[in-house]
This record gives sequence, structure tokens and C-alpha cells, in this order.
Amino acid sequence: MSITSRPTPTGLKNRRKNGLGATPYVFIAPFFIIFAITGLFPLIYTAWVSLHNWHLIGGQQSFVGLENFSLVLQHPTFWIALRNTFSIFLLSSVPQIIIAILIAYMLDANLRAKTFWRMGVLLPYVVAPVAVSIIFSKLFADQSGMINVILENIGLTGVGWHSDAFWAHIAIASMVNFRWTGYNSLILLAAMQAVPNDLYEAATVDGAGRARQFFSVTIPQLRATLIFVIINSTIGGLQIFDEPRMYDQIGKGGSDNQWLTLTMYLYNLAWGDQKSLGKGSAVAIILFIIILIFALISFYLTKQIASSAMPTAKTRHHLKGSRHSNASAQTATIALTEEGAFE
Repeated sequence: MSITSRPTPTGLKNRRKNGLGATPYVFIAPFFIIFAITGLFPLIYTAWVSLHNWHLIGGQQSFVGLENFSLVLQHPTFWIALRNTFSIFLLSSVPQIIIAILIAYMLDANLRAKTFWRMGVLLPYVVAPVAVSIIFSKLFADQSGMINVILENIGLTGVGWHSDAFWAHIAIASMVNFRWTGYNSLILLAAMQAVPNDLYEAATVDGAGRARQFFSVTIPQLRATLIFVIINSTIGGLQIFDEPRMYDQIGKGGSDNQWLTLTMYLYNLAWGDQKSLGKGSAVAIILFIIILIFALISFYLTKQIASSAMPTAKTRHHLKGSRHSNASAQTATIALTEEGAFE
């Protein structure tokens, strides 16, 4: 008579555990497969093309190594485009995040018609970027633009929104902020609504005002969302193309490259007069490295700022003691009041 061994409860538990452990990987595998096909492979292929003298029409001609990178870095137009990209990025991303946090904080308050206001801040994001660029290019026209007309009517001198590089960057940054501020506000609003009310109640008991609660409770709780929003804004700001491209009718970045960005410079190299996919790919790889560096810096700074705003263990112990003291004082007050009332 053969004795069949039955699986022990521990063995069944391990099997279930192993099965559940593999399930999340099955669900996320399609994303990584699609990313490998549509993201990783183009990136590797772009790096391969950047090492060759690759013409748009003639195709691959010869292996040149890092020569395309050397030629691009030696060209003055590249550094002008890099300066313009950084300038537009800083003028758009920094005010955009600050304004988005403030709008989200106001939308999180007890407002009437909350749905109307929340949908209203998202409307600019729905508008096509080309339409926004055309409208803003007319608003910021040097001669007959509405902005200059308003400035002249109040006694100020009109601004060269197209002729001057700095003011052109201000105008383009205004387009970016117009489209993306509301979108980031709703993301931050969703994170604010997930903050536990107990933290605000404890801060109120400790005597913290609205401003103190905002900086000591709200901002630290938004750390993960802020990191996402800042990194997303960094990637989008350094890859800006539609707004400067449509800022004038020619679309070349200005008569003196006043608002030429790296993506526009890449486009001109690869599909412009030179039709050099090798040089264009070299600019793409350089831009990828710059975005990666800025994303890491943004991640580190955001993490440090949010961590510094969070209370330390000693502070939490002090606050905990303060809450107990306040609760005891309130209990004693109530007891004395009731005692006096009964007397």
C-alpha cells in the first residue's frame, strides 16, 4: 500500500505566495515590452546613427565616431539654442509650479461650484498648442499686438517681443504656463485631497495657522507628487518645440536665433538644409543627457526641500507632548466649568 504525501500547509502557503509574487510582474510586463519597442530601441538606434555620417536622402555613409558631437559642440548656434532652451525652461517651469501649487490650494478650499472652477483651469490644456502659439504670437506682436497697445495706452513704451531675446522668452514661457499650469494644478489638487485631516486637526490644536499648515503639513505630504510634477515639467520644458516653432510665420527661431531651442536646432540639422541625421541624432543624445541630469537634480532638490520641511522625531515628540498638554488643559477646564456650573 503506497502512501501519498500530501502538501503541508506551509507548502501551500509558499505556492500561493510565489503565485501572488509573480502576478504584478505579469500585469506590468506589457508596459515594459511596449517601452522597449517604442522608447528604448529608438534611443539606442539614435545613438548608433549619431556615430555615423548619415544623410537624410543618401542614408548611412561612413562611421565617424564622435565627430558629429565635436562638430555640434563647436558650432555657435548650438550654444545659442542651449542658452535659449535653459532661459525658456526656467521662465516657464519655476513660475508654473509655484502658481500650480497656489491654485491647487485655493481649489482645495470650500468654494462654491467646485467642479466649474476645476474644469475651468483644465480648459487651456485642451486647446491645441499650435492654436495657442498663433494666438499668443498675435497678442505679443511688436507693432500691432494687444499687449503693446495696452502698454502704450497707459503711457509705457512697447516691448520688442520678437526682436529682443529676453522678451521673446517671456512670451513663449507665457504660452507654456497658460497650457500646463491648470493641468499640474489638478494633479497637485488630487494629492492635497489625499492628505489626512488628522494632520490638520493636530496642527490646529498646536496653534498652527493656515500658512504654517501649508508649509509644514501640505508641502511635505506632496513630496512624491511634487517630484513627479517637477520632473515632468523639466522634461517638457527642455523639449519645447511647438510654441517657439509657431511663434512667427517663418518658424526658424527668429532673425538672429532669438528663441531658437535645441529641438528646433535638431530639426533644422536633420530635416533642414543640411539633412544630416547624424548631427541631428548627436544633438538628440546631448539633449537626452541634459534632461537626465536636470531630472536627477530636480529629484534631489525636491526631496531635500520636502524632507527639511517635515518635522523631525524630536519635533514630533514635542508636538505630541503639546497635544497631550493641550488635551489635559482642555479636560481640566471643562471639569472646572462643570463643577462651577453645578455649584
